[in-house]
Amino acid sequence: MSSTFGDNLKLSIFGQSHGPGIGMVLDGIPAGLAVDLPQLQRFLDRRAPGQGAYATARHEADTPEFLSGILDGFTCGAPIAALIRNTDTRSGDYANLADCPRPGHGDYTAQVKYGGFQDAAGGGHFSGRLTAPVCIAGGLCLQWLAFSGIRIGAHILDIAGLADEPFDPVSPALSRVSPDFPVISSQAGAQMQSRIADAKRDGDSVGGIIQCAVTGLPAGIGEPMFGGVEGHLSRILFGIPAVKGVEFGSGFTAAHMTGSQHNDPFTMEDGQVRTVTNHAGGILGGITDGMPVIFQVAVKPTPSISQPQQSVSLRQGCSAPLQVKGRHDACIVPRAVPVVEAAAAIAIMDLILGNTQTTRRK
Repeated sequence: MSSTFGDNLKLSIFGQSHGPGIGMVLDGIPAGLAVDLPQLQRFLDRRAPGQGAYATARHEADTPEFLSGILDGFTCGAPIAALIRNTDTRSGDYANLADCPRPGHGDYTAQVKYGGFQDAAGGGHFSGRLTAPVCIAGGLCLQWLAFSGIRIGAHILDIAGLADEPFDPVSPALSRVSPDFPVISSQAGAQMQSRIADAKRDGDSVGGIIQCAVTGLPAGIGEPMFGGVEGHLSRILFGIPAVKGVEFGSGFTAAHMTGSQHNDPFTMEDGQVRTVTNHAGGILGGITDGMPVIFQVAVKPTPSISQPQQSVSLRQGCSAPLQVKGRHDACIVPRAVPVVEAAAAIAIMDLILGNTQTTRRK
């Protein structure tokens, strides 16, 4: 069930990168929730290929066809099924991958696991193309969470060592992120785009870090131990191809801090318990503390590069040179920003649907 996520809602992703279509089924959503399809399409357009000089030249409209679950602008209680048809594929670019796997991809491991029966074209079911249906589900969840005052936003924190201004962890201003290139500082954004262009010219690629904030979450969401919010978010975030690391709050920096530096002092604000700082990233003991949930996601460089690489011929059992063909992003970080937002929304929606709190002891 590796293509299914959720405890209280159930999200299933289907399709292959160069198959007839890709899609999702989202079950467990209550009836009567409003759905704004134009708003959803605007969200999907942020992830779609063929945008900007840094993105793949593959052109897909990424317009979902809803087969069930939505009626007259509202959820009807049935599973929500949506399909995106693939229209711009070049499977011939991948004809040799069953024999000569691409470094950095799942070609070799898929060959071992599935014995040659896997679909290698465009990465098949391992492709980042499968994040489009994740964004359908996540885009819907973002709308429903917003009805309760919960908002999720992300930006590029770093590309190839070039840093954007970080969110204020106590009061992140999500509206400051540019809708064109998702950064807070336009100067940093221009430098990042120039660095991506350099990598593309060199037949290479670069990676980066995405920072995401969830605001409006009440305290008390989540469970201790294996049911913690960090673990639940990490599970779906690591399902995004190219994600290699996730950290919450101060993350790995906490290892170089003292307890007096890292602890977030409690305070009362308008009758509510808050913290002065937010090194914990809004989560204590696996449970939300009412502060913004802040996390960072590390995204590796796009493994498909046009430079010659060393691989092997599985049939001949020897080393072999490889020249990767196809159309690829020199940096997938900008298009991954909405995917991170979508994944976070799905996980938070799942947690809220299953949230139970004990009546306070007198």
